[in-house]
This record gives sequence, structure tokens and C-alpha cells, in this order.
Amino acid sequence: MNVVVVESPAKAKTINKYLGKDFKVLASFGHVRDLPAKDGSVKPDEDFEMSWEVDTASNKRLKDITDALKGADSLILATDPDREGEAISWHVLEVLNKKKALKGKSVQRVVFNAITKKAVLDAMANPRDIDAPLVDAYLARRALDYLVGFNLSPVLWRKLPGARSAGRVQSVALRLVCDREAEIERFVAEEYWQISADLKTPRNDVFNARLSSYEGKRIQRQTVSNVGEADTIKAMLEGASFTVESVEAKPTKRNPAPPFTTSTLQQAASSKLGFNAKRTMQVAQKLYEGIDIGGETVGLITYMRTDGVQMDMSAIEAAREEIASNFGDRYRPEKPRFYSTKAKNAQEAHEAIRPTGFERRPDDVKRYLDQDQIRLYDLIWKRAIASQMASAEIERTTVEIAAKNGDKIAGLRATGSVIRFDGFIAAYTDQKEDGEQSDDGDDDGRLPEINARETVAKEKINASQHFTEPPPRYSEATLIKRMEELGIGRPSTYAATLSTLQDREYVEIDKRKLIPQAKGRLVTAFLQNFFERYVEYDFTANLEEQLDKISNGDLAWKDVLRAFWKDFFAQIENTKELRVSDVLDVLNEELAPIVFPKREDGGNPRICPTCGTGNLSLKLGKFGAFVGCSNYPECNFTRQLSAESANGDEAQLSGEPKDLGRDPHTGEPITLRSGRFGPYVQRGDGKEAKRSSLPKGWKVEDIDHEKAMALIGLPRDIGKHPESGKMISAGLGRYGPFLLHDGGYANLETVEDVFTIGLNRAVTVIAERKAKGPARGRTATAALKELGEHPDGGAITVRDGRYGPYVNWGKVNATLPKDLDPQAVTLEKALELVAERAGKSGKKAAPKKAAAKKATPAKKPAAAKKAAPKKKAAAAKTSTEKTSSAKSKEA
Repeated sequence: MNVVVVESPAKAKTINKYLGKDFKVLASFGHVRDLPAKDGSVKPDEDFEMSWEVDTASNKRLKDITDALKGADSLILATDPDREGEAISWHVLEVLNKKKALKGKSVQRVVFNAITKKAVLDAMANPRDIDAPLVDAYLARRALDYLVGFNLSPVLWRKLPGARSAGRVQSVALRLVCDREAEIERFVAEEYWQISADLKTPRNDVFNARLSSYEGKRIQRQTVSNVGEADTIKAMLEGASFTVESVEAKPTKRNPAPPFTTSTLQQAASSKLGFNAKRTMQVAQKLYEGIDIGGETVGLITYMRTDGVQMDMSAIEAAREEIASNFGDRYRPEKPRFYSTKAKNAQEAHEAIRPTGFERRPDDVKRYLDQDQIRLYDLIWKRAIASQMASAEIERTTVEIAAKNGDKIAGLRATGSVIRFDGFIAAYTDQKEDGEQSDDGDDDGRLPEINARETVAKEKINASQHFTEPPPRYSEATLIKRMEELGIGRPSTYAATLSTLQDREYVEIDKRKLIPQAKGRLVTAFLQNFFERYVEYDFTANLEEQLDKISNGDLAWKDVLRAFWKDFFAQIENTKELRVSDVLDVLNEELAPIVFPKREDGGNPRICPTCGTGNLSLKLGKFGAFVGCSNYPECNFTRQLSAESANGDEAQLSGEPKDLGRDPHTGEPITLRSGRFGPYVQRGDGKEAKRSSLPKGWKVEDIDHEKAMALIGLPRDIGKHPESGKMISAGLGRYGPFLLHDGGYANLETVEDVFTIGLNRAVTVIAERKAKGPARGRTATAALKELGEHPDGGAITVRDGRYGPYVNWGKVNATLPKDLDPQAVTLEKALELVAERAGKSGKKAAPKKAAAKKATPAKKPAAAKKAAPKKKAAAAKTSTEKTSSAKSKEA
């Protein structure tokens, strides 16, 4: 018997079918050890000794592996073929050696880039040892991330309350987003005019030509900068005669792009499918680990964490055969295509992302995949097949036209292109981020027949005003692309980095654009002024380069740590003398555009608008930064930290509450107030006063006694549901207006619906929401996985919700940890999660009717009994999982 260890149950299930009865494949469920989320886990004073901790769940996995080894001949470590995969194998081996579970047993390491029977069996026939340099690179990265996070974050907490954390890669990615926002704020639009002519050929075909020169001067995009110049040129062209000087048709070829890397897949999935990076990687993971295709479980794509752009030679040949079969011989070039990456610091240790079998066309496997899976597989298959196809043959036509009006001369140019042979475009048309047309399409359109030296007639002269636009905000895809260009991070880190920025509320995504929040701007400004070196792009990229050298065996990992820690520790020590007032002085200047934006009345933006004598300044509170008056407590003016709040609703409120009347039932005063989190209404005074923030879109000047009472009265009871007999209520929550009935929520379209919706409409909305299922956009309510019965009665299932997968038992919903595959959840793990969640919320799920008829009270589940005494430990574990980045393969 041979014991094989992989990361996930899905991967284990697939591989077990390939290997047969002489092998037992077990899953480690990712990393089995991690650095505890506390000081001292990495000890610089002890030559960077690292203290590893095995959590309860991993202890059970390791026990299963240890038990299996008792009757086995060998241990085969078959985790993923990258730095993290090598580290998981190393951790498993270290623990098993400490347990003395490997006496007399051989240990082998195997890697495969695809989970197919051939790839797995080939790997088994070619084992190797653990790659020590690769493990060293992992240890160095993990130690660096820990040392930065657990030493820099406390500085933020002390000097910048409200800031949650800083990270080696995370902080640099945040700086990119904030720097782009600063560029946008500094941008000054410039006016320019574009001039063109609609012209008609002798054959009555109309085409458009743009002004290219005027009076011997070349005209570029912003050359004509005002209406006066535009009118002068337009007037000249209105009276001009137009002659075609030349027509040049030039054939060109366009070559296909290479197959996907992690970065380019995330970019394409964003622009074409609307997937964020996390969603892309989750779907790709499932395609990689294996899908049941007509009774055969097979991995459909190669490993999806890679910066390599080359395909295996056998795959290239298979692609070429498929091209000839599916598209025709003309679409298969004479020789195979080979690619090399242009990304900085690319390792290219693995193949590009490609189908494991080009014969599995998207249409053939569509019935076996869900919607997300088939869309992503289709994208990967087409891009990979296109990478080996013939070039597109395009004919570009340029027409030069002379316009003469007396002694004045102007030049116009018309361009067009025709695809003479589509080549690779027949399989895959590239598309730039946010839907911009790329060079893979017919950008200029097709021109009619135009001959040199013929006269064309004027139909219309066009002069249109334009203004230059600021650089666009980053999307997830364009930020990943920029990080890759700079050499910041690696394929396995992109999705996790972006998720962290959102989880920390440093950035917000609006219409797929990353917008830095005030908290993120503060952290970036602080780091740029007091830890500048550690958020420099080149410094971070150079560290990545050193990590690559470690993995190649060219650098000692502890030498890198020693050099880093010496300077970093000195910088940390220097901040101990830093006073919060010093920090605020710097941030007031650094963030002046958002702290003190120009006032609409032209007044001094730093003078308090309430008392007229105090100076406005950043203030730091328990929940973060806000703007306050220096005359506090005499003047209690405050506002949120944003340019919008400075010129928006908060600016219209004085520091004193605005009296709106009294509650007719309680006699308490109703007031409109401004707080650091925005305007709100309040009934009564003191800690027991009821408060309600103004909904998005509501203006301060529109708030009267009636609206204030309506807000204070939320949630509003609408009536009892005619079927269940339970109350339906309407309210405003973190995610907008909603209906609540029997523990379930349904979104309302507008805030006004909360105050006006009647019982009949509410019942309809609830029914429609129930029909849609647990997540927005899902068409079925079926569970992802049925786990079995709870000891107290009732089914336990895994479901996919709006905010991610979760375990459900009755009314108890327990969110899955980020590193836990929904398909890998066991009944035991689900019971632990349900017990922990029920303990925190105080909820009790109703058991099945059969269970309710029992004469004796239902017993508490064993998992709940076991978890109760260890409540603090469970909380600590949760904190560890959230803080530690190495627990997940995407950390």
C-alpha cells in the first residue's frame, strides 16, 4: 500500500481513480501548519527561528495520514507544482518525522501540471526529493510577510487609530490605487477640437476623412485647442475643393497572443465575463482538480497559478491537429509558435494555462459544467487554440486628400482596414479591459472604392469639441496587470491581495473600478512619509527578485532576512519617538485635497464653517479619522474625511443639532445632526437615544419632521404573511433596503419602497426572491452539497450565497473559511461551524417535524458540547485564519 497526500478532497478523489487499489489518496486540506498570529512566531534574535502551529482540523488530517501509513510501504507527496505546493509537502513531512511515522518507509515527491491519468502516472514514474531551495523561498516569503505585518501593523494602530493592517505586497498595491486617485484629483482637463469632413466619391459613396495638416503644420489630437482656431479651419474647408492625392493599400499580418497566464486569465475573465480575480481562481481551481465527464473524472485545464506562456510540445501538436480538424489546414501555420513572457521577474516554471485535451471542445463538455465553469473553460480553450493558429491577414488602406481654398491648403486622411483572412480571429478575438476595442478587430471600418487623382465632393464639415480625460481608475484586472509589470507579487498572491484590500475597507469597488477609501488614503500617506522605502515599487520588486534567486539556489534565505530586518527594525524603532500630532501635521498637508478641498464660497477651507475662528484638522478616533474643529469642545463641528462630505450634506449642518420637533408618542425631541460618519436623525438624548443615518441619496435640506419620524420608526411592520402567519417588516440595512420574513431577507429596489410597500406587493417580492435562490443571479435553490442529518434533526447543506459559500442548518448559516473548498466540507466540519455560529448568535434552528414529536428534549450536538469549553480558542483560531496569509493557497 502507498499513501499519497494532495491538498484537496476533489483532487484526491480524481487521482484515487487513476491509481487504483494499491494507493490510498488523502487530502491535507491546504497547509497543515501555520505561524500563530501573535508576536514571537518569527524570532529574528534567534536567527529567524519560526514557530509553527497545527490547528485542530489539521491535527485530524495528519492523524488520518499517520494511521494510513501504519500499514503502508511508502509516502508519496503529490501537492501542487509551485512554491506553496512544495511547502505543504515539506510541512507534512516535517510533522510526520516528528511523529516518527516514517520509519522504514520511502518518501517521494511527485509533481504534475495537469490532473489527467497520463500526467499523474508519468509523475508517479518519475519521483524526486523535496526541492529544498523552493521551500527556502517559501520560508523567506512567509517570514518577510510576517515580520512586516506583525511589526508595521501595531505602529499603525498606535499612530493611526482605525487603520487595520499593513502588508508587504498589500501596502504597495494600495499605494498604486491611491497614487492613481491622486493623479485624477490633480488632473486639469484641456480643451481640444477634432475636425473632419464627410466626402462623397463620384460613385456617390460617402466616407469620413480627418484633418491631418493645415497650412503645412501637422495636426495632432490636441493641436486645435480652441473654438476660434476650429472655426477658422472649418470656414476654410467649407469653401475648399477636395482631390484624392494618393491611395495606398498595405497588407499586414496580426499574430495571436500567447496562452493565458494567471494574470492574463484574470484580466480576460474580468473584461469578457465580469469575473473578479477571486471568482476566476475559484472556478479555475475546480476545472483543474477534476470534473466528472460522462463517468470519467478528469482535470480539464493545467495548473492555473503560473506566469509561463509556453505550452508543452505534445500539447502544441495536439492543438495543431485540432486546428486542422476544426478550422481547416489553412488555419494551421507551417511551424509551431513559441512564446516568451515580457513580464518583469517572470519565473516561467510551469506551462501556460491550457486545456488538458484540445479534443474536449467547449460544446462537447458544456452539459457537464455549470455556467461559470463552461464560460471560463471556453475562454481558456479558445485562447490556447488561437495561440497556435495562423496570423490574420489584414489590408490597411490609407487615403490622402488635399483641400484647397484659394492659397490655403489643408490635408485630410481616411483610413480603413479589411480582414482578407481571419486566421486566429476565427477562434479568439482579444478585447482590452473595460470593453475597449483592441487591435484584433476591424477598428477603422471599410472604405468604399476611392481612386487617386479623382475629385471628391464635400457633404459636411464637422468640428467637435472635446476635453482630455484623467487616467482611468484601476479595475482589479488592470491593477493585476500593473503589479505584474512592476514585478510586485506573484500569480498566487494577486487574488488574495485584492480581497485583503476590500476586507480591510481600504478600497471599494464601484462599477468594477477600485476607489480608495479615506482609511486607505490615510494608511498610504502614513507609510509614504514614515516608511517610504517599504512601499516603493522597485524595493518590493527587488525583494521578489531575491526570493526567485533563493528558489533557484542562488541566495541563502536567511541572508535575505538579515539584510531586510536590520533596516526595517531600525525604522520601526524610530517611530517610537513619533507623536500622533506629528503624524497629523504631515497628513494634513499630504491629504489636503481631500481634507481641505476648496470651498464653494471661496473661503479658507481650513477655517471652521461653524464657529468661524477654529482651524480644521484631522482628528483620530477609535473608529478612524475625521475632520474636526480646534475649538472643541466649545465647537463640536465634525465631518467625514472626504472631499464629498466637505462640500456635501455635512457642510450644510452646523455643529449644533437642528430641531425637527418632537415625537408625538414619547414627547422626545427629534433632531438632525452631523457626525463623523455622516448626517443622521436622533430621537431623545444620551446613550439610549435612537439614531438612524440618512439613506444614500437623501439630502439634508429635505429632511423634515415627517421623514425623520419615518426613519426613526424603522423597521416598519407591513403585515402578516397570509401563508405563514408571520410578520413581514421593511427596513434599511448595510446592503440597502430590504424585507424581512421568517428569518429570510429580500432586497427592495429603492429606499422609498421601505416606507410605501404594501402587503400584497411584499408577499410577491418575497416569493420572487425565494424562487431566485440563495444568491443573486442564481436560477436554482439547490444546495451545492448535501452533508446529512444534524443530531437534533434537519438537513445540513452547503450553499452558495451572495457573499460566498456557507453551511446551512435550519436558520443557522455559518460562513465557510476562505481556504475551505465548498465541495471539501465534511459533516463533522459542518457541525463544528454550525455549533460555533449558533453559539455566537444565540440562534436555535428548528429541527424537523419528526424530531419535534419526541417526548424528551433534543440533545445538544456533540460538536457543540466539545466546542463550548474552547470558545476562546475557537475565536483565536478564527483570528489566526483571517490574519495569516499562508493558510490559503492564494495567500
